[in-house]
Amino acid sequence: MAVRQRNFEVDLKNVEFETSEEVDVVPTFDSMGLRDDLLRGVYAYGFERPSAIQQRAIKQIIKGRDVIAQAQSGTGKTATLAMSVLQILDTQLRETQALILSPTRELALQIQKVILALGDYMSVQCHACYGGTNIGEDIRKLDYGQHVVSGTPGRVFDMIRRRNLRTRAIKLLILDEADEMLDKGFKEQIYDVYRYLPPGTQVVLLSATMPHEILEMTSKFMTNPIRILVKRDELTLEGIKQFFVAVEREEWKFDTLCDLYDTLTVTQSVIFCNTKRKVEWLTEKMRKNNFTVASMHGDMVQKEREEIMRQFRCGERQVISLSPVVEMITLVYKPFRHSLIYNCISFDLGILYTTGCPIFTFLYDYNDDLALDSGTASFIFGDKKTL
Repeated sequence: MAVRQRNFEVDLKNVEFETSEEVDVVPTFDSMGLRDDLLRGVYAYGFERPSAIQQRAIKQIIKGRDVIAQAQSGTGKTATLAMSVLQILDTQLRETQALILSPTRELALQIQKVILALGDYMSVQCHACYGGTNIGEDIRKLDYGQHVVSGTPGRVFDMIRRRNLRTRAIKLLILDEADEMLDKGFKEQIYDVYRYLPPGTQVVLLSATMPHEILEMTSKFMTNPIRILVKRDELTLEGIKQFFVAVEREEWKFDTLCDLYDTLTVTQSVIFCNTKRKVEWLTEKMRKNNFTVASMHGDMVQKEREEIMRQFRCGERQVISLSPVVEMITLVYKPFRHSLIYNCISFDLGILYTTGCPIFTFLYDYNDDLALDSGTASFIFGDKKTL
């Protein structure tokens, strides 16, 4: 198995990240040159028009350019990489042609689900490969042949070392949430994976932030990359009604919450709280007031989370109270895709916290696997401690 390494020395100290001049905006999926069976899957999934990052990035990726995209959660980046991957596949060749690395098992699974959904008419094979699972299942799936592998760096590299994941046909490497992967200590494992890829492998990197370490990594992996910056003010807010409720005293917030439920037409709703303790307090309080509510927070094991989400999908619970943990939020989005009305409430996240975190991600991930096309967002703020 060939081991490769590419290294370019550049001065990164004064790099200012901005969109490359040659990036065109492609306004529709039809004008992107996507294959017919992929377009069929895109429209069948419910997409109507591309989001800002999809308009800019997909065309560049399928042209074969290395791409660095800086985009926050909520920009439609998961569907961006899924469509790009599906476009470049040769489904007649039962070999891994695209490799996607992510920081968490939840994100790896989410990407797999989106690829399989959008590629529903393409007979595509995609496997999610991550730690904490039976390695024998990974070996069986990889030996069968997968067009795409979505996984975490550690398990993916282990499969490459064992020669179960063959890299000879890989032509595209995607690093999703690269800043999170570096924060979790995956830098060396990413380098290890990269060294086993064929020379000239196209590299696409998506990251919410662009610290020096990210730019240093791209200088080693990429050749003349296209740069794309999607700002939060480019997110689409169509169909979202927003309510801001200011209360004078903290202890009045629960009564205000109850008033919201009396005022709004509520089917199912999600409430974000700042801490596990507040989640548990609010859940108990709502149960005493005859709400069918469940709670999720960071201390719960995966099986417990999945059971709560099953209850929520089936309608056994109309309300779910969450602490702002990203891995959990990915579990929440998927069930809401085909509902008619969604109600998302920030109970005590605070203004500064909310503008960059879960409730906005939840509502504004437009045209992605996590999209909400309509619904209500309510923000309840008490005393200055929450601001």
